[in-house]
Amino acid sequence: MKNLGILLSGRGSNFEAIANNVAAGRIPDARIAVVISNREDAGGIDTARRLGLAALVIPSKNKDRAEHDREVVAALEKHRVDLVCLAGYMRLLSPWFVQQFPRRILNIHPSLLPAFPGLEAQEQAFAYGVKVSGCTVHFVDEELDHGAIILQKTVAVLDTDDEHSLAARILEQEHIAYSEAINIVLQGKFEIVGRRLKGS
Repeated sequence: MKNLGILLSGRGSNFEAIANNVAAGRIPDARIAVVISNREDAGGIDTARRLGLAALVIPSKNKDRAEHDREVVAALEKHRVDLVCLAGYMRLLSPWFVQQFPRRILNIHPSLLPAFPGLEAQEQAFAYGVKVSGCTVHFVDEELDHGAIILQKTVAVLDTDDEHSLAARILEQEHIAYSEAINIVLQGKFEIVGRRLKGS
């Protein structure tokens, strides 16, 4: 049984999708060991408690980044987390943090990376006029939205779209993609050559 640790800062809809898929057996041999937020008011923490999961708030406000990272890593290690999943976690992880979990931290981003990294990805895509957008699940490394790509889902940008309708359709695909990517990583049937992830 592999232990998942979820880090979130907001409502945690991707976390909820992962939790539902774990409960339904679609992520076999995995359990959510702990859900951690850096914000007391994160809706995802309320959801985790409602689901009976271990839920911790480790506030980041007015705290040194290195100190906060040490506290979060200690909590993940205490719960023996095998795979860390960022689900709307609005903090950059320090290189030290990433090194504690090499190729064991996943993130989902609402664009087809390397296009439109950082915040407001759907707004960037819409403003740029792309015809196709989507989402990317990738390993986290020391750079923003940069690590090796595990999988991507595409979403057509419709003439009738605005950034909100586009974001909603991308989010639907995020909820599917994240669990698929977790299964790929937990099964370990891949190798990374350069930046390319290849199934074995």
